[in-house]
Formats: sequence, structure tokens, C-alpha cells
Amino acid sequence: MIEARRLHILRAVADHRTVTAAAAALYLTPSAVSQQLAALEQETGHRLVDRNARGTRLTPAGEILLSHANAVLAQLERAEAELAAYGSGEAGTVTVAAFATGIGLVVAPAIGSLARSSPGIRVRVQDAEGDESLLMVLDRQVDVAVAVEYRGAPGEDDARLTRVPLYAEPFDVVLPPDHALADRERISLGDLAKDSWIGQSAGNPCHDVTVLACEYAGFAPVFAHVSDDFRAVVALSAAGAGVALVPRSALRGTDLTGVVVRPADGVAPTRRVFGAVRRGAEEHPLIHPVLAALQEAARRP
Repeated sequence: MIEARRLHILRAVADHRTVTAAAAALYLTPSAVSQQLAALEQETGHRLVDRNARGTRLTPAGEILLSHANAVLAQLERAEAELAAYGSGEAGTVTVAAFATGIGLVVAPAIGSLARSSPGIRVRVQDAEGDESLLMVLDRQVDVAVAVEYRGAPGEDDARLTRVPLYAEPFDVVLPPDHALADRERISLGDLAKDSWIGQSAGNPCHDVTVLACEYAGFAPVFAHVSDDFRAVVALSAAGAGVALVPRSALRGTDLTGVVVRPADGVAPTRRVFGAVRRGAEEHPLIHPVLAALQEAARRP
């Protein structure tokens, strides 16, 4: 008989690519993860993982089992949701991982509305970049992720997650005030091909938005400075250190003294934000109201 707990460990290893990283995410020791994988291989009668210097990958048998594991774990989430509903589920804590501007735009307003509509639900917020929160959900570190589309993000058909769209927002161009294009009403990104750029660290979804937008304009941006704090990005641009693309919501409340902000010409670079939970958990009587509150907050002007 295959233990569901070991299926969860197998999925974590597949997601994180190393036993050490999977163990850290699951708050286990690497030896405990290895022991559980060995037990799972004994239960199934197949070698499920290959280990080499570059990490750990699933064997063909492991991939087959993983596809069934996703379905089994989703069904267990549904069982927990129904049991919670049976027990009324009117009170409890839901943990939400979200990036900073997402917290301001939708998570904080959702907490306010839940305090009025579902006072028994307590929301605990954890700051996480848009590419980190999905793994936190899959590893059961949090219940809900407010995440951003990025290259390599799980798609809408991913068997592990249920996604709900929240909002999309454009990126604006931030320029030093003495930039040659500062007097234009809109900025063509192609005209910034030779500029120094200020961007986010590789892996940050906003980095992907900038790189893809510049590639679409026909060039690869040269990043002279890197910061994941948009206030720092704006300050660097004000100092004449370069140009940047910044999400419009991140510019709200930021001191824009010393910079020029312009919309991009043509189709604006955009980040798409969505909520995500483990497949099957969307009907949980605590999680469902939180998702609904996040969507309601996203619809507000």
C-alpha cells in the first residue's frame, strides 16, 4: 500500500530538483526524505529517482507515479475540504503568501472585507516573490498564493493547482529627468536599446517581463544595476544610473521626485496576477471565502 505522505515527498523532490531543497521545504532532514523515497520505491517495486551531480530527477516510473500522485493529493484536499465543511469550518487561520504590491492591492483589502463577512477566518500573510509562493503552496507551507505569471510558471492545466485570475497591470518606463526622451508622452522601448538598465534579479517575474518586453522590441537589455525593491530602482534612476520598467502599482506611494514616468508605446509590458491553491482545496470552507475576497478586491477600481 502506497502512503500518501510519501507521494507528497516525491512531488516535492520533483518540484525542487534536489533532495536537500525538498527536505528544507518540507522541514525534514535530507536523510528522512531519502528514507521515505527508498520506502516508496520498495512499495512500488520500481526505481523512482535518479541522483547525479546536477541534482535529482524522476525516472520514467517516477513520472508515471507523479501523475497519479497529483490526482491522489488533490482528492485528499477535497476530502479535507468536505470534512471541514461537515464540521462547519466557520473559524480558523488561512495563510497567504503574496508579493508586496499584491499585499497592498488585494490581500489587505480582502482581509478588511473578511473581517466583516467572515469574522471567524483569520488571515496570516507572508511576504514572498511571485515565483516563490506557488512552491510554498505545493509544499503546504501556506494555503493560498498570490502569484505572477512568469516563464516556467505552472499553467492553468497544471494538475497540482487551481488558479483564479485576479488582475493585470502595465509597467511604465522610468527615466532620469535629463534623459533625451524625457519630453516624449510615450516611450518606445526600442529607443532605449543602448541605455543602461536597472532591473530585478533573475528569477523575479518582473525581470522576465522586462527581458521579454525588450526582446520583443528587438534588443537584450544590459542591466547595470539590480534591485528587487522598486523604491531603490526609482532612486537609482533619479541618480541617473539608468532606465527601468516598473509595475504601475509599485509607483503608487513612491517618491517620484527626480524621475520621469511615461507609458510604453504600443502594447504595454504587463504582469498578470492570480491566486492559487492546491487542487481540491478551492472548496474548503476557510479557503473558498479568502479566494472570493481576493477576487472581489481585485475588481474594485
